[in-house]
Amino acid sequence: MNELYFLLQVIIVLLFSYGALRLGQGALTTAVTLQAIIANLFVLKQMTFLGFEVTCSDAFAVGSILSLNLLREYFGKPAATKAISICFFFMVFFVAVSQVQLLFVPSTHDTAQFAYSKLLTPAPRLLFASLAAFFIVQHFDVRCFGWISKLLPRSSFPLRSSLSLTISQLLDTVLFGFLGLYGMVGSLADIILIGFFLKVCVIFTLGPLMGLMRRWMPRV
Repeated sequence: MNELYFLLQVIIVLLFSYGALRLGQGALTTAVTLQAIIANLFVLKQMTFLGFEVTCSDAFAVGSILSLNLLREYFGKPAATKAISICFFFMVFFVAVSQVQLLFVPSTHDTAQFAYSKLLTPAPRLLFASLAAFFIVQHFDVRCFGWISKLLPRSSFPLRSSLSLTISQLLDTVLFGFLGLYGMVGSLADIILIGFFLKVCVIFTLGPLMGLMRRWMPRV
């Protein structure tokens, strides 16, 4: 059932990304930030997908970049660049407060400390890996999306977004895989190769769905 659940996750990410678009620039910036943080939380959860070991966070990594591309398309490059800075700031905030939470001595009635410790202890390493990959990939994607828009000025947004997402996610998968997950997952090769394959599947599933969504959502 993992494959069906994964498709459901992709649809939810798409719907909420376009819902954020309807709510405006602030909501899209929030979508970029929130999905980046969620991707870091879920990246250590592994599942079997088509017989391979993969993480459960790929849809959110793509969703964050999709929201960034929507910002670039509808509100311009300055809005996308500002969103990157805001996302970077709140990712640091999340790791800082999560590490403080682990410092509190739990009471005798606490039942959540072990789960939080297991989930949040790797957070600093994941954060630094994510920030490095995020900073490089997000800035690269904004420029890549702009280059593709100039090269293919008459192409549709779904096509331009899909092309830039594919290129940027290849870079993101390799960078984050080695910096953040080396030694922490069962098979790094599966995570990188199949993870990128899943991201491409997400991207090209989103393409037709984005076309349908744009018919229902006029340009803002």
